[in-house]
Amino acid sequence: MATFRELHHTAAPLLLPNAWDVGSALAFAAAGFPAVGTTSFGIAASAGLPDGGRSSKAVTTTLVEQLCRLPVHVTADIEDGYSDDPAEVAEFVARLASHGVAGVNLEDSTAGHLVDPAAFADKVAAVKGRSPATFVNARVDNIWFGEQPTVDAVLLRASAYADAGADGIFVPGLVVPEDIRHVTAGIGLPVNVLAHPSLTITELGDLGVRRVSSGSLPYRAAIDAAVNVVSALRDGKQAPAATPYWEMQSRLVSFSRRLGG
Repeated sequence: MATFRELHHTAAPLLLPNAWDVGSALAFAAAGFPAVGTTSFGIAASAGLPDGGRSSKAVTTTLVEQLCRLPVHVTADIEDGYSDDPAEVAEFVARLASHGVAGVNLEDSTAGHLVDPAAFADKVAAVKGRSPATFVNARVDNIWFGEQPTVDAVLLRASAYADAGADGIFVPGLVVPEDIRHVTAGIGLPVNVLAHPSLTITELGDLGVRRVSSGSLPYRAAIDAAVNVVSALRDGKQAPAATPYWEMQSRLVSFSRRLGG
């Protein structure tokens, strides 16, 4: 099995499905994906919480510690590390690493606004100093939050995070092909973007992207599908096909044995 780092250097970009609970992660693993991430939005929403604001720390911690029992690489979306203190962030990541997490997403924004890039670089350096084997995917949020949303501004921040020891750069909201090409050419690390309907995985790979995350899309699509199912039943339509109960139950039984072992 390739290491998590090696998955960023294969012929095609790493397509990373993002889970929000054990059931979704088990389904992604059963579908053959070699790595599974978490989605802070999906996890927070499942707990009845809005995304961001460091709301997902407890539920993310519990879920990630469970998912590390799966035979796939697990990377965790940990917002901004849930603290302004680099040492506290490093301690939190070290705890996840002790359970077997392969990587983390760490974002350079708090409460929907960019933070000082030097302060964020300190977080990256602290995490890498404490957990050097953990793949740190530094998220650059200029475009996502519309603050200094230029390629030059993205590259400036990405360079600082690369110097601090980041292993990859994540630029959510980056969808214009010319901008993607400029960013990937200007960063000497694997670049991660969110999946977008305007570009295929192959096209993103041709633009230099090395990792494509599904983000909260599977969670949001699952909610839509659930509403569509019961709406169809209400309207007298035939129930759609779905994975059999016993197949999903079997996955959960096997997983619970892993936890017990």
